[in-house]
Amino acid sequence: MTALTGILGGLAANPAAAGLDRSLSCRITDLDQVVLGRLSSGSVRDLRAVADGPEVPKADIRLTMTSDDLVALTDGRLAFGSAWASGRVKLEAGLRDLLRLRKLL
Repeated sequence: MTALTGILGGLAANPAAAGLDRSLSCRITDLDQVVLGRLSSGSVRDLRAVADGPEVPKADIRLTMTSDDLVALTDGRLAFGSAWASGRVKLEAGLRDLLRLRKLL
């Protein structure tokens, strides 16, 4: 949770995120967990972990990665762009959100 808060908190504080109000999810594949939350008003709110499964609601912005990659992103050993390009991190969102997120990432 701390690692995810660090990554998403930096994203939310970026001026390019101003005005975004979107649901978020981060599927941690090796833990069979999904962290749900909301990006709103320059911060990430209401983070909570739930068991992965078909009943998990589909968020506006969805990340998928392993816990090791999440920690590596947080401590700077892995850059988001290279992780995404290599398929280690997956990012799914609507076209408008993807265009806005590319400025953030």
